Amino acid sequence: MIDKLWPEAETALRDVPDGAVIGIGGFGNSGVPDELVNALIARSPRNLTLVSNNAGGGEVGVAALLKAGLIARLVCSFPRAADSYVFDELYRSRKLELELVPQGTLAERLRAAGAGVGGFYTPTGYGTPLAEGKESRVLNGRGQVLEMPLHLDYALVKAERADRWGNLTYRKLARNFGPVMATAARCTVASVSGVVPLGELDPEWVVTPGVYVHRLVQRQSVAAQRIAA
Repeated sequence: MIDKLWPEAETALRDVPDGAVIGIGGFGNSGVPDELVNALIARSPRNLTLVSNNAGGGEVGVAALLKAGLIARLVCSFPRAADSYVFDELYRSRKLELELVPQGTLAERLRAAGAGVGGFYTPTGYGTPLAEGKESRVLNGRGQVLEMPLHLDYALVKAERADRWGNLTYRKLARNFGPVMATAARCTVASVSGVVPLGELDPEWVVTPGVYVHRLVQRQSVAAQRIAA
């Protein structure tokens, strides 16, 4: 019987090795799987490459992961924000390597990895420092840059509901990078608010099919977290 539900986040991430490439879904604070991030910090693998839309803010979520000193390299589109002081300190002190990728290119590189595409040309970044060291061509009269797929070892995503096969639905903006990261990863771990019986999810509402999801963790409600505390 296929049942991808794991008892807790720490157990679901216990095999993350040093040096892994980790994708974390989210756009700002929306869609960040905080429970999985905290479990990864507890696991404490080192020298990770983090793929994320941004570098987080304050000292929660992605920023907490950076503060824990687990990330050696960051691949993202928006590393700086009003409260990105954790990233700022690490980057200015040369403790963190940064690869800056335009947001649409980041999404397409992840999608290409999931689709098995060997690479693609895009006009975004052509003629700028972002294109340095990359193959460039003029196609149909427009300069283009060759971008390569972005493969992940693990994708940590936040979804709304799932069934035990791993089919996922999302809540509004929390959907963001989760679906493309799930397809690009060797192992996708999804945090969900609820797990429903097979057949209860309308197929038209399933965004990420279970074939791309390997582990599920049901997050605690706010009330349950308060009781546990």
